Amino acid sequence: MSQLSLSLDSSLLVRDVAGDYRPANADEVLQAARRVLAGQMRGCEALTSPQVVRDFLRVKLGTLEHEVFAVIHLDAQNRVIDYVEMFRGTVSQTSVYPREVVKEALARNSAALLLVHNHPSGVAEPSRADETLTQTLKSALALVDVRVLDHLIVAGSAIQSFAERGLL
Repeated sequence: MSQLSLSLDSSLLVRDVAGDYRPANADEVLQAARRVLAGQMRGCEALTSPQVVRDFLRVKLGTLEHEVFAVIHLDAQNRVIDYVEMFRGTVSQTSVYPREVVKEALARNSAALLLVHNHPSGVAEPSRADETLTQTLKSALALVDVRVLDHLIVAGSAIQSFAERGLL
């Protein structure tokens, strides 16, 4: 077997417009992984696997060079309604508007939310501003009977959970 056929045997293949197969590039592999993970989350049974959520967030936010604040909307049985990237910021911060988060939760008829954002710095430790924002959002959403189940910070492959740390 030639070296070329050995490398093709272990590669993921994609079909081009002409119908020919070729090895997938890194961006195509990541895009396919995002679709698979999103499919596993959306409309799934109750979120009984924190690992599925963590894997999805690592792929979605772990490599970004700018901050993104997103929300995972859940129904009353904690099934995923939608994942929405709400705010985009700079390399070290993003502005989050509680009014907009509440509006999105009401528009999707969410019963609960998972708040998520990334730290491009690679440090998953929550800042004082992260803690304050979480409490502000939790209070605002409680006024319309939407629960905040967790706030997750993604920094590369590391993920910190406010709920696991007792910060919620």
